Amino acid sequence: MKSILLFVFVLLFNLLQAQTNNIPLEDRTRPDSSKTDRLYLSIHNFNYLRNYEFFNDFQDGYTLFGTHLEPKLIYYAHPRLALTAGIHVRKDFGDEGIYKTTPLFSLKYQWKNTALITGALEGNIHHRYIEPLFDLERKITEPVEYGTQLVVQNPGLFLDAWINWKKMIYKPSAEQEQILGGLSSDIRLYESEKWKLSLPLQLLAFHEGGQIDTVSKPLQTLLNTAAGFKISMQTRGFVKNVHTENYVTFFKELSPEKLLAFSNGSGLFLNAGLDTHWGNISTSYWKGRGFIAKQGMPVYQSVSKKINKEDYTKKNRELLFLRYAYQKKLIPNLYLDFRVEPVFFLDGGSSNTVDFYHSMFLVYRQEFRIGKSR
Repeated sequence: MKSILLFVFVLLFNLLQAQTNNIPLEDRTRPDSSKTDRLYLSIHNFNYLRNYEFFNDFQDGYTLFGTHLEPKLIYYAHPRLALTAGIHVRKDFGDEGIYKTTPLFSLKYQWKNTALITGALEGNIHHRYIEPLFDLERKITEPVEYGTQLVVQNPGLFLDAWINWKKMIYKPSAEQEQILGGLSSDIRLYESEKWKLSLPLQLLAFHEGGQIDTVSKPLQTLLNTAAGFKISMQTRGFVKNVHTENYVTFFKELSPEKLLAFSNGSGLFLNAGLDTHWGNISTSYWKGRGFIAKQGMPVYQSVSKKINKEDYTKKNRELLFLRYAYQKKLIPNLYLDFRVEPVFFLDGGSSNTVDFYHSMFLVYRQEFRIGKSR
């Protein structure tokens, strides 16, 4: 069975996006000279169904089903400055009441292609990390990040340098402070009417510690990096685009006292796929060795995050993903994203040979002008 799956992967890789495109799920606000000195109401509604039919040893099987609502007031104070204030509300279906509400405050300064953001960040999927480093599920479970961020976007470069202050502590504290930050970039090396070639570089660091806590737990510092290349080719007909995206990844525990089962590790993440009129078809191959990413999707890790199996480890991991995604703008401001993703365990990390997960996202976003300009 393993040989057959490897053959299928190699065949698809040679015929053929990489992991499914998440850019349509993003919600970015920028200063706008045409809106200067005006107040707008922004509505962002994110509806989610993400179901894991998982029986493996590393990630639990469960379902996330609900909706997020983000109403925000945006004041475009200057052609290069926007101020926002609002609230994030999460409602999980099947549970009484509201699961969580979080205030949203941010300042966004834009100079040409560079944005400086402080307050509520353009977080989770906006960072554009690969799945082994940063789990898409955090768009649902940790939708709000606070800190400072620098974003550069132009035809030749995407760069996101950011720091998220996850847990603030006050003297004295029975908890440790938590800081998460990193850099995600995609550098365009070549582009023609038909071909695109770029170099993605990613870094993610997590620190837990502090000097004013009363906890005897040692501090912890973890580092993840990834580097690779992306190639896409525009085509005509039923298949619109053929693309591949490939990375080598590394993990290092920098803590003075090593706390994890593995203090360093690596991984190989290969992706290939094609865009058609009926959706995106792609395949991903993961081969990890002692790899740990605290923010990554658990199924990729060498240390289990499954209930009652937290001490289980498997240094060498080998997985094959087949992915189908249908992404479409249904009407102006309303976007549908449907995905089915089987996972084949080539390393014996599951009681079954195959698990799968599927997702459906329905996103609505729009701005409405309030009042008249002075």
